[in-house]
Amino acid sequence: MTDRASWYDEQAGPLVRLYALTRGRARPSPVLLDLLSLVTAEGDPARDPMLSPEQAAVLTLCRIRPRSVADLAADLDLPLGVTRVILTDLLDYGHIRVTRPVRPTALPDERLLQEVIDGLRAL
Repeated sequence: MTDRASWYDEQAGPLVRLYALTRGRARPSPVLLDLLSLVTAEGDPARDPMLSPEQAAVLTLCRIRPRSVADLAADLDLPLGVTRVILTDLLDYGHIRVTRPVRPTALPDERLLQEVIDGLRAL
């Protein structure tokens, strides 16, 4: 019989299942977090001892400068779904602020911008 722990070596470090990081949830709350949404820290991770290490890492990273959801997932080396669950928890606690990108339909029409440029040149 083989040792059950033999499938990883000593350098692998502690292994935690992803569902343990999200307290068993697989999907974030109904808040939609776009990949390009910018996350800014509103709180200090040292002031809240109830934060998980991953939540504290998010706050530490976002205190330096705002980061996108995709960048946070890469920096934390976590799947996007897990990162979104962690972020929605922090959003619910009021520890982060999320700025969503402008939708392309909300941007001015290209023809209108060209007319403005042409009008300014005519002055």
